[in-house]
Amino acid sequence: MHTGLSHTLDFDRDGKTLGHLSIPFSIDRSPYFQVKVPICLVRNGEGPSVLLMAGSHGDEYEGELSLAKLVRRLDPKRIKGRVTILPTANVPAVIAAKRCSPLDGGNLNRAFPGDPSGTPTSRLANFLEMELFPRHDVIFDIHSGGTSMEHLPTALVEHNTDPDRHRRGVELMRTLSMPYGFVADNGQASPTSMGAARRAGAIGVSGEFGGGGTVTVDTMEITARALDALMAALGVVEAPVLAPATGPSAPTRLLSLSRHSQGLYATSRGWFEPAVRLGDSVTSGQLAGWYHDLERLDLAEQALHFVESGIVLSRRLHTMCEAGDCLIQVAEPVD
Repeated sequence: MHTGLSHTLDFDRDGKTLGHLSIPFSIDRSPYFQVKVPICLVRNGEGPSVLLMAGSHGDEYEGELSLAKLVRRLDPKRIKGRVTILPTANVPAVIAAKRCSPLDGGNLNRAFPGDPSGTPTSRLANFLEMELFPRHDVIFDIHSGGTSMEHLPTALVEHNTDPDRHRRGVELMRTLSMPYGFVADNGQASPTSMGAARRAGAIGVSGEFGGGGTVTVDTMEITARALDALMAALGVVEAPVLAPATGPSAPTRLLSLSRHSQGLYATSRGWFEPAVRLGDSVTSGQLAGWYHDLERLDLAEQALHFVESGIVLSRRLHTMCEAGDCLIQVAEPVD
């Protein structure tokens, strides 16, 4: 009663089922409290099986809102196979509008493979990797820059040592019709959802769809198109569900982000002023921005320069920074 994760879901039942994953966690105001993670199962016979999730970080809203729409709009009679939807995976973080859970400080996308007897975030990660992910062919985990970052719309897969699975993952990444994509290589023990998907025998696909702790017309359109495109590529649907059909998009341009030197980091408290825009092509030595010390007006602002060339992938939105904060990143185009 006080450990583990419970649910009453029948994953083989046809139709649409709304339910919860329940995680017991005693708190001051409620000794028998349960974290209730909403989940939707949509199934129509045999066929491909895909898990769509968002809200691993609570302040990344493009996926949360898009998947909430999908829960309401997806008709089981118009699909083939099974679609499982987790719109707000780290629900305490979503409710608190924070990156990490206020209950245990848990960062769900750094918690895999988790622990069935651990904190709520750790228990959920363990259930996802050990029980839910293995039921699916493909895991699509939607992210964005969150409250503190803006991010170039970019699809992502993790490197898979199985050549066939790696090829299929890159193919699916390209079907999302994102302007950019890159392959991460965080190793077999990666604590991310993509590492967990690989260990569970599924193909993991992810991406960054916006940022700033908000959504825009453009970021919601990109997210909707990606979801429709992925489901169509897998043969789950025959027609778009979230967005109207559009013409062919430009090919996804592959990028590489593999070295710490591709980012600039604060080494003291200060205020960052960027000199470039997201998506700009920059060269090594080019001015990236200025670092101000508003507590020492006698000191001139510090000019910051890129160490490496590439395309500006992300930047910090909060102007005030502390030592260790990532200010800006560039990714290397892959020909």
